[in-house]
Amino acid sequence: MSALFTSFRLRDVTLRNRIALSPMCMYCAGEDGWATDWHLAHLAARAIGGVGLSITEATAIDPGGRISPHDLGLWSDAHIEPLARIARLCHSQGAAMCVQLAHAGRKAWSATKGQGPLPLVAPSALAFDRDWVVPHELSHTELDAVEAAFRAAAQRALAAEMDAVEIHAAHGYLLHQFLSPLSNHRTDEYGGSLENRARMLLRVVNAVREVWPDRKPLLVRLSCTDWIAGGLVIDDLVQVAQWLKDRGVDLVDCSSGGNTPVAPPTGPLYQVPFAERIRRETGIPTMAVGLITAPEMAEDIVRNGRADMVALGRELLRNPHWPLDAARALGENIEWPKQYARPKRA
Repeated sequence: MSALFTSFRLRDVTLRNRIALSPMCMYCAGEDGWATDWHLAHLAARAIGGVGLSITEATAIDPGGRISPHDLGLWSDAHIEPLARIARLCHSQGAAMCVQLAHAGRKAWSATKGQGPLPLVAPSALAFDRDWVVPHELSHTELDAVEAAFRAAAQRALAAEMDAVEIHAAHGYLLHQFLSPLSNHRTDEYGGSLENRARMLLRVVNAVREVWPDRKPLLVRLSCTDWIAGGLVIDDLVQVAQWLKDRGVDLVDCSSGGNTPVAPPTGPLYQVPFAERIRRETGIPTMAVGLITAPEMAEDIVRNGRADMVALGRELLRNPHWPLDAARALGENIEWPKQYARPKRA
C-alpha cells in the first residue's frame, strides 16, 4: 500500500491522504478581500483532483496586513460566507479545508509605494530592502490589537466551516519578522533572546487555540532558516517547534527564507531535511514543501518518516489532478469523482 495515500488524522479531522495544496496567493480577491469565483474554482479543482487538504492563500487578519491589495481577508464578518461556500464544495469532494491566517508586516503591499490603507508596521523600524518603506515599530498596545485580530479571524474561520487554521509565521511576514534577529532589534521583552523573539508568535498561537475548537487542528508555517549569516537557523526552529507543540499546535509546515531579498539555494526536496529534523527531535507532525514534483518523491518522504504530509504548489498549479495521477503511478487504486469515472485508467 502507498504510504502517500494512507489517511492521516489530526485531532478529529481525518484526511484521506497525505497531500496538501500549498497556500499560494492568487492576486485576484475582490475589493476589500472578498473570495471570488476564481478562488472557488481554484480550490475546488484541487479537491476534485484528490488532495487531502486544501489551504487557502495567505488571508489577512487586518486590511493593512495584506501582501497585495488583491489578497483574501478575514477581518470582517462579511468575508465569512464567500469562504464557507468554497469549504462546502471542497467538503463535498472529499477534501478538508484550511485557512492560512497572516499579517505581512513590513512586507505588506504599501511597502514599496507607501500607498497602503494603513501605515506599515513591524517589530522594528527596519525596511525589508532598499527603496522599501521603513515601517513603524509596533507598540505594546498595537501588539495587543494584532493578537486580538488573529483571535477574531480564527473565530470567523470557524464560522466559515474551515477544518483547520494555519498561522503564517514564515516567508518574512510579521510573525517571522519577530522571530528573526535580522528584522527584530527590539530591546523589550519581544527582542533579544530566541524566547523573547518567539513571544509574539506564541501569544498568537495561545489566542487562536483559545477560540479554535479542541476537535480541530492548528497548523503553523515556519521558515526554518533565513539562509543568511546572523539569521535564523534550524536549531532555533527545532526549539520553536517544541514550544508550539507544548501550546497545542498539531503540525508544523516547514518552509524557509523570505525575510531578506537573498534568494535561497533551491533544488528538488531542498526543504525536506527541515521537516525531517523537526519531526524527529520534537515528535510534532510536519509537512514538507518545496520542489516536490514526482509521486515517487512524495511517497519516499512519507514512507521513510521524513514528514507526515507533503504540500505541493507549482505542481498542483500545473496539474490539478496530480493526486489522481500519482495514485496510478504508485499502483494505488483510489476512488475518482463519480463525474470523472468513465475516463479513469486502470
